[in-house]
Amino acid sequence: MRIGVLGAGNMADALAMQWARKGHDVRIGARTPEKAVALAGRVGHGAEGGTLRKAAEFGDAVLLAVTHEGVEDALRQAGPLAGRVLIDCTNPMEPPFERLKTDGGPSAARRVADLTGARVVKAFNTCPDPVWRMTPPVFGGRPLGVPLCGDDPEALAVARRLVTDLGCVPMDGGGLERAALLEAATAFLVGLWMAGEDPLTMLPPAAVVMARAPQRTSDLAG
Repeated sequence: MRIGVLGAGNMADALAMQWARKGHDVRIGARTPEKAVALAGRVGHGAEGGTLRKAAEFGDAVLLAVTHEGVEDALRQAGPLAGRVLIDCTNPMEPPFERLKTDGGPSAARRVADLTGARVVKAFNTCPDPVWRMTPPVFGGRPLGVPLCGDDPEALAVARRLVTDLGCVPMDGGGLERAALLEAATAFLVGLWMAGEDPLTMLPPAAVVMARAPQRTSDLAG
């Protein structure tokens, strides 16, 4: 798959590296193209770097991996994205994690969709870059689950492939409207982690709270 990466920070570094190792063709773009070229050199595996527009034009799928404040400018520089598969891993949050920067309005993912007309999937926003650098992210013998929120079946299928290529398990998070809940949940979890708490201790096994055993969406999809 051809993957365009918008951004040259830690998340772009971690995810681009993993996908390039899996044989995907990666092109990285940044507002400072020299940073994208340098990152592509570290990624290797044929990755290239340059402008945001070149990265966006290149990808069958495009990863948006910039700060929340930099989203609108990055999308302007990326050029037309209508109808494209766009994976949004941004988080509109900051300490002390009491509110989101979207301030009760549409989610960051919905705003990206409205700005671009792209087929947006919210994904990869629940963990920091060190987790995505693991090969694979497995904890206690259990692969990491990655929630996906989106409305377009083809875009979701692309996102599921990118998740499984990391050795993770795609989770059906519902439509793009539920991205607001995912962004808020992530901010809440990060607040707990920063306070020294372990969020896993607040979650009982699914079998305890459900009348039937859960079945992963990835299993249903075959």
